[in-house]
Amino acid sequence: MHGHAIITGGAGFIGSHLVDRLLGEGGWQVTVVDNFHPFTPRAMKEANLARHHGNPAFRLVEGDILDDQVLEAAFGQASSGRTVVVHMAARAGVRQSIQEPLEYHRVNVTGTLHVLEMARKHGVSRFLLASSSSVYGEHPQVPWRESASPLHPVSPYAVSKLAAEAFARVYAKLHGMDVSVLRFFTVYGPRQRPDLAIHDFFSKINDGVAIRQFGDGSTCRDYTYVEDIVDGVRAAMDALLRASSGKGSFEVFNLGNSRTVTLNSLIAAIEREVGRTAIIERLPGQPGDLPMTLANVDKAREYLGYDPHTALEEGLHQFARWYQAVVRRAGGLTYP
Repeated sequence: MHGHAIITGGAGFIGSHLVDRLLGEGGWQVTVVDNFHPFTPRAMKEANLARHHGNPAFRLVEGDILDDQVLEAAFGQASSGRTVVVHMAARAGVRQSIQEPLEYHRVNVTGTLHVLEMARKHGVSRFLLASSSSVYGEHPQVPWRESASPLHPVSPYAVSKLAAEAFARVYAKLHGMDVSVLRFFTVYGPRQRPDLAIHDFFSKINDGVAIRQFGDGSTCRDYTYVEDIVDGVRAAMDALLRASSGKGSFEVFNLGNSRTVTLNSLIAAIEREVGRTAIIERLPGQPGDLPMTLANVDKAREYLGYDPHTALEEGLHQFARWYQAVVRRAGGLTYP
């Protein structure tokens, strides 16, 4: 089932993998909107999309989602019947959001509202919103189900993602849009941003540089390999394209691996993959960090056929192959 995908943040980690998948399938027109924010090295994002330049099915619109002219350029070729918006553009990172709460609100909340409004204006009724497991906060009923309530996020980033979800729900109700919210659980794999834990740890352990461990290492995360996430995104896109009631719909799906790994276990697994022992600088736990994340994916499995299958060891091996073949060879200056 093919059509036109408008992917905001499509030069980034997860977005660029989705671009690869869609163009590899054929039959898709793909429009990427990305502002190449310096939080991620520009060379990394440019290289993520380099193979697609010259492909007539691919178009890049560089600019900010808060700029209506940029969005008009992106939506100019949209058709109401076969276009799906995949909104991934966001400021990410719990700790950084504590330092810049207004910026996170501006991009993640107001920016989402801009994209929703542009979709409404152009008659595009299928909208997929990338959200985060952080919206669950410290909800005690683990593993987390989409129906968990009430939600009490513990960082500005998490609040901004939950607010973006709320606006998407309003647009589904008021304007008959079919909306799916996908809550991602700690995604990792090739092209992961250098500031994220697995990339950061892998690089420093490999180079014999101390890593920073916040807390005693008992915190747990549901690490999900990027290709498993893309499987879920693709299934959600197809489900939206099948939705044709015209009355609007709103669904939330967890996309996780549904297994939990402690920070100590993650570091040990990276040590085994690298073949070196980590030098660890132990620091106090950080505000906003959650003690555990763990997804219940029963709903995504039932409605989307979602079936995450990549074990942590295999995912780390794939990351290591990418890192050694590309990042190390390029002196850490360029990325695929």
